[in-house]
Amino acid sequence: MTQDIDIADLKKITELIHVKYGYDFRNYAMSSFKRRMLRIMELKNLSVEVMLKRLDEQPAFINEFLDELTVNVTEMFRDPGFWRVMREEIIPGILLNHKQFKIWHAGCSSGEEVYSMAILLKEMGIQSDVTLIATDLDPAILEKAKAGSFPLKNMELNEKNYIRFQGTSDSLKKYYREENGKAILNRDLLENVSFRKHDLVTGEIFNKFDLILCRNVMIYFNQTLQNDVLKKFHESLFKYGYLAIGSKESLIWCDIASKFIVVNNEEKVYKKIKD
Repeated sequence: MTQDIDIADLKKITELIHVKYGYDFRNYAMSSFKRRMLRIMELKNLSVEVMLKRLDEQPAFINEFLDELTVNVTEMFRDPGFWRVMREEIIPGILLNHKQFKIWHAGCSSGEEVYSMAILLKEMGIQSDVTLIATDLDPAILEKAKAGSFPLKNMELNEKNYIRFQGTSDSLKKYYREENGKAILNRDLLENVSFRKHDLVTGEIFNKFDLILCRNVMIYFNQTLQNDVLKKFHESLFKYGYLAIGSKESLIWCDIASKFIVVNNEEKVYKKIKD
C-alpha cells in the first residue's frame, strides 16, 4: 500500500519513542526521517496508527524499528583517498607525539569502517598500540559489527576500494575466510577493538580520543543537533586531536568552528587547536 505520513504523525512517533525508550529522534532532518519511516511502514505493511500502537504496546518492536531506521549502506575503505590521507598524514601526525593512542568510530553501523581501520593499522605495524572504540545506538547492528561477517558479494566492491587505497597486501582475501556465502573477517583484527552502545544524541562524553571518525552520520541530523554533536566531539578530543566527518558534511558554520583548523578540506579532516 502506498501511503504518506505528515509532520504531525512524525512528531507523535518521535515523542513516543523519546518518552518511552529514551531515544531522541526529534532533531533528525525531517526529510530523511520521513523517508525512513515510509520505508519501515512499507516493509512491515503498517499504517501510522498500527506503527504507533506497536511502538507503544510491544517494547520488543523498538529493536526491529531501530534496525530499519539506522540501516546504513556502508563499505570497507569507502572513499579510498580518505584512507590514504589517514595512513600518510593523520596517523603519522598523531605518532609524532604519541606511540599509543585512541580512536573513536562514532555511529559505526555494521563495522566496515572499523575493520578498514584495523587493517590499515595492522599494515602500518602499529595495531597493538592503538585502542579502537566503536559505538552505535542500535544493539542489533553492533552485534553484526562484532561478528564481522559480510555477504561475499559485497567483497567485490570492498576489494576495489582496497586496491585504490593501495594497501600493502595483494588482496583483502588475506583478511577473511569464505563460509556459506559470507566473508568472515579474521578475529585478530578485533585485537584492540571494543564495541559499545552509545547514542550520539543523548549519550554522555565517555573518554578522550586522538582521532574521531563520524562519517556520513550527521547528514541525518538538523543543524541544532549537528551543533550539539560537534560540541561533544570537541570535548571528547585531546587538544591537537583530529576529527573526520563525511564528504557532504562541514564544520564551518557551527559554534565550535573556530576551535578547529582544516587539515584536509577534500577529505573533511579537522584538527582541534583550542579547548
